Amino acid sequence: PNYRLISQFAAECRMPLCYGGGVKTVEQAARIIGLGVEKVAVSAAALEQPALVGAMAEAVGGQSVVVVLDVRAAKTPDGYEVWTHNGTRNTGKSPWPIMADAEARGAGEIVVNMIDRDGVMGGYDLELAKRARQTVSLPLTFLGGAGSLAGIRDLITTCGVVGAAGG
Repeated sequence: PNYRLISQFAAECRMPLCYGGGVKTVEQAARIIGLGVEKVAVSAAALEQPALVGAMAEAVGGQSVVVVLDVRAAKTPDGYEVWTHNGTRNTGKSPWPIMADAEARGAGEIVVNMIDRDGVMGGYDLELAKRARQTVSLPLTFLGGAGSLAGIRDLITTCGVVGAAGG
């Protein structure tokens, strides 16, 4: 992480700020939170070493730990697989046990990015969202598919209060 740049963002930002990208240790997470950032997002590192989520939650508070899952549809019994490194590496893992484990270890939030729908503005994957909501009780934010207010309404109608991200 570029701590100097993160510090500048935190100094200028007037809303809650979450930083993600390259965070692999508890020490990095603590330093980022110490710079004034509210939340730290972890993805590949959380999958490679699941205990990291709990260690980060203990060090900076679970409310400050966000686990990000990049997901693609798959021809597997679960129907989805988690990918890392900007969607270039297939973990071969289902998102459901990863979500449940992150919650059990103390994560405060989960962000689910549906890679297949990113940028197409055709609506969120409501089946993915529904199953995520059934799996965990944590705050959830969904990315990939936003294209209209109706799509956001459909997501919230399906899952209740969740974050609906759009670019």
